[in-house]
Amino acid sequence: MLPMGLTVLDLSAYVGLAAVGAITLNMLLGLLMAFRYSPYRSWPHHRFNYFRFHNWTGYLALAVSILHPVILLFNKNPHFRILDLVYPVHSPSQPLDNTIGAIALYLLAFVAITSYMRIRLGRHLWKSFHFSIYFAAAALFWHSLFTDPALKNAPVDWSDGGKLFVESCFLLIVAIGLLRLRLARRKALHARQIARQTASATSQ
Repeated sequence: MLPMGLTVLDLSAYVGLAAVGAITLNMLLGLLMAFRYSPYRSWPHHRFNYFRFHNWTGYLALAVSILHPVILLFNKNPHFRILDLVYPVHSPSQPLDNTIGAIALYLLAFVAITSYMRIRLGRHLWKSFHFSIYFAAAALFWHSLFTDPALKNAPVDWSDGGKLFVESCFLLIVAIGLLRLRLARRKALHARQIARQTASATSQ
């Protein structure tokens, strides 16, 4: 029994927003790891295993991303079948946006599974797989921004509270991605400089 005034579509939309928030937090923690951020040396000056927290936010994002479409099975109009959720190409409403949402879910599952197997895969292969999270996030944000929560194919209301939340998370993720790219370029440049210095010292 849902609270009075809360529909199945409302509940699905709120769970979807929770997925957006979880993936945003997960990627923010990933950036802190990339920068070798230490919560002991810096704020809040306490030992905190944010690597484990990063993992759990990833599993949370996957769980709520699965729950988000499953809730639609209880909606009467339009009615969704299990096939419409697993393969939403012919779903009863907004098939393109729903298909992109399904792609985001499958990529999240791929990232979660390969992260669980990271020791067996080896760091280099696992890291290559792990960058799929950016494609998953892109698909997730597309789905969240362009899907009508009421499933009536209405134009996007960019000033809607839910859309503003997604837009804010999207801008934060873009900033995170640019910072990470900048960090990767600095590391590559530093490695090349060390290689040149080593080669020069060896030739002398």
